[in-house]
Amino acid sequence: MEPKRLLSIIVPVYNEEEFLEASVTRALEAPLPEGLESEIVVVDDGSRDSSPRILEELATRHPGRIRLFRHEVNRGKGAAIRTGIRHAAGEFGIIQDSDLEYDPAEYPKVLGPLVANKADVVYGSRFLISGERRVLYYWHSLANRLLTTACNMAADLNLTDMETCYKAFRMSLARSIPIRSDRFGIEPEITIKFAKRQAAIYEVPISYHGRTYEEGKKIGARDAFNALWVIVRCFFSSDIYEDHGARILATLAGASRFNRWMADSILPAVGTRVLEIGAGIGNMTQYLSRGRRLYVATDVDGEHLARMRVRFQGRPNLSIRPCDLRDRADFERFRGRFDTVVCLNVLEHVDDDLAALRNLRAALEPGGRAIVLVPHDQAIYGSLDKALGHYRRYAAGELEGRMQQAGFQVERTLAFNRITRPGWRLNGQLLRRQTFSRFQLGLFDVLTPVWRRIDRLLPWPAVSIIAIGVAR
Repeated sequence: MEPKRLLSIIVPVYNEEEFLEASVTRALEAPLPEGLESEIVVVDDGSRDSSPRILEELATRHPGRIRLFRHEVNRGKGAAIRTGIRHAAGEFGIIQDSDLEYDPAEYPKVLGPLVANKADVVYGSRFLISGERRVLYYWHSLANRLLTTACNMAADLNLTDMETCYKAFRMSLARSIPIRSDRFGIEPEITIKFAKRQAAIYEVPISYHGRTYEEGKKIGARDAFNALWVIVRCFFSSDIYEDHGARILATLAGASRFNRWMADSILPAVGTRVLEIGAGIGNMTQYLSRGRRLYVATDVDGEHLARMRVRFQGRPNLSIRPCDLRDRADFERFRGRFDTVVCLNVLEHVDDDLAALRNLRAALEPGGRAIVLVPHDQAIYGSLDKALGHYRRYAAGELEGRMQQAGFQVERTLAFNRITRPGWRLNGQLLRRQTFSRFQLGLFDVLTPVWRRIDRLLPWPAVSIIAIGVAR
């Protein structure tokens, strides 16, 4: 029997003594999709009533199911959720307010698209037609719709309820996004950042039993204006990755014309049964996998694998697998299965590159091809290489020698992308930057059709080289 997957229910709490015990108990007892079990991660945000005592009693009664964290002073809902995400142990997460406005019995509906690998994020909408909802304030509802519209414009989405509490997500995705808002601005912030990360966002209808202000509703006009400011700030911001290297890779991934140029450069050598190493979120996979009998896209990062499963669902010729280029055992299951292995901008991240190339050789049938793209010329190694985790940049002869040692006959070596060499030296050696300017990269990408025509005519060495080796 397969082990169950874990859901972390994140509960921010501030002065909820009246509803708290019932709310947490309902979350504990809530039905879940098959194969899931749950933990409750409660963050008390400096409550001044009896909420801390109630939470301690609940944690004592349910050891192992409830984990309790506390802020000494009230910092806001966003800060509490940030703490909850940091401490959550689950594969999936869902936010549950500590009042009784939202019904945990609807978890299966909200979590369904996540568990089925259809979505990266799911919002439970109070305004889609289904179930029941308490009829309350017109002006509050209008403000909600205006904020949702403004957020949709900034994120290029068509959500009906951005402010909903019920947001479910993969924890690895949520952890990789920096959350800066301490109060209710967290709602538009994470929505815009999910969208900028190109997450697949679904909505499902939920019921809603809203409270009046007399019953303890806390959001007000100040929070609405703060949310508008957060929307403006996030629209102009590129602050969507915690990891610096991932931020650079994401910026490069946005250069769709450049990526197409790279794919077109190697497509003539790609066969019908292909293994791609280090596929990331599939930016090259989308071009290389078309028309193949078998295409296996691999990565070592669990979040990248999950994103690809959502992105490429329903593609019968394409499967997603974990694989570490450094690990010989990972390649035993692939031994001799493929006529092509594609390894683009991965080998330079590996300390023992000869062992890695031997692993690529093991996956190929005799006569199969390895297509290996690496950064070229150690003379331009700089701060960008360090931020990306590059051990080295290669000379053409050095790469060819390594491949021959690993059991390949190098068929040819191609120079790729001379045009960016001046920019790489400027940013990585003179300015010592650790990321790319989005303006620079956007302008470069728009002009890619021009670069493709003139690149081979430029008099200096290329930024990358591509070696095509045949398995002996």
